[in-house]
Amino acid sequence: MKLAKEEDVRYIRLQFSDLLGTIKNVEIPVSQLEKALDNKMMFDGSSIEGFVRIEESDMYLYPELDTWVVFPWTGEEGKVARLICDVYSPDGTPFPGDPRGVLKKVLKEAEDLGFTSMNVGPEPEFFLFKLDQKGEPTLEVNDKGGYFDFAPLDLGENCRRDIVITLEQMGFEIEASHHEVAPGQHEIDFKYANAIEAADNIQTFKLVVKTIASKYGLHATFMPKPLYGVNGSGMHCHQSLFKGKENAFFDDTDELGLSETAKHYLAGILKHARSFAAITNPTVNSYKRLVPGYEAPCYVAWSAKNRSPLVRVPASRGLSTRIELRNPDPAANPYLALAVMLAAGLDGIKNKLELAPPTNRNIYIMNEEDRNEAGIQSLPSTLKEAIDELKKSEVIINSLGDHAVTHFIEAKEIEWDMFRTQVHPWERDQYISMY
Repeated sequence: MKLAKEEDVRYIRLQFSDLLGTIKNVEIPVSQLEKALDNKMMFDGSSIEGFVRIEESDMYLYPELDTWVVFPWTGEEGKVARLICDVYSPDGTPFPGDPRGVLKKVLKEAEDLGFTSMNVGPEPEFFLFKLDQKGEPTLEVNDKGGYFDFAPLDLGENCRRDIVITLEQMGFEIEASHHEVAPGQHEIDFKYANAIEAADNIQTFKLVVKTIASKYGLHATFMPKPLYGVNGSGMHCHQSLFKGKENAFFDDTDELGLSETAKHYLAGILKHARSFAAITNPTVNSYKRLVPGYEAPCYVAWSAKNRSPLVRVPASRGLSTRIELRNPDPAANPYLALAVMLAAGLDGIKNKLELAPPTNRNIYIMNEEDRNEAGIQSLPSTLKEAIDELKKSEVIINSLGDHAVTHFIEAKEIEWDMFRTQVHPWERDQYISMY
């Protein structure tokens, strides 16, 4: 309350996420802040995707005080701050459909196994498109840049720099910012954090990117594959488990510097990769990115040497020893995505799963016979296949909980059915004259 007064904050947005990862907020005047801090702010959960039915709609928002931040782009009429909240039921128990709560539940499992934190370094990519005269997004990118290009080819540079400055004003530690492979595509990497903070950061990052882009007359999209024939946008997730200040993934006596814990964790990720794809790659469009030829992984394998498999082990060792999961995309709900990754890894640790040998060949040039011989499975090729895999996985379903998984699958089956029954322009172009 002292901070609100010092910063001349007039309004506070109490933020939370729905099951699909969309940011929601209840805005209150500063006069209601005390009530909010006492966990007494209510909202109607029946209008939120995947929450509750109308007859059980009351929900309470419990703000996480560490997430207080003042939005730098507000101020003329008094500033706006935000607090990210957990969602609770009226009986004072965590609401099982709250994605943030789902992640906290899996982190508690990790804690019970002796791990004090899961560190995550996300790398979300996005595209910048021009807006038309009505303010609607076009498919016209605003540059001709490629990987690591700079002005004049990278016309998004000023916008990207402004995004970085804004993020830094909000407490982010930015590690790198550059043009990505496709025209109009960008990546900004921020410092790793514990899993909850990392997921909060991803949501804040998306909000900032979209807000600043609109000031430049641009539309920022985290859609995984907005354009045919160029790379899609991923959200690689670097991850490791810690016990206090000790990285549980590091062992200097191992040839690759990986501990048994790291190997079991990685084996768990590979075992459940097909099962959690519906969460890490949650849209029909996600599977247009996961195809050969555009640097996105399609095959369930790992390597410390090349970038074609699903999991890469970066070269850094010691405290920086980690694995990099490369299939998630930025359309994923970050809380659920991190929850299922952790659950998969913990299953590997609990059951001491054996890690298959690394695949150091380029998998993209291997034929099906070679892949079968090496025991390399493919990731699901459609959202429908991914949903079916999710339904079969006890480990992933348990990590999400019945409420979240039921509502998530229901929403995604509707999405798949809408796509399946729609007649797409490609079909008309292909068939209307031929037949």
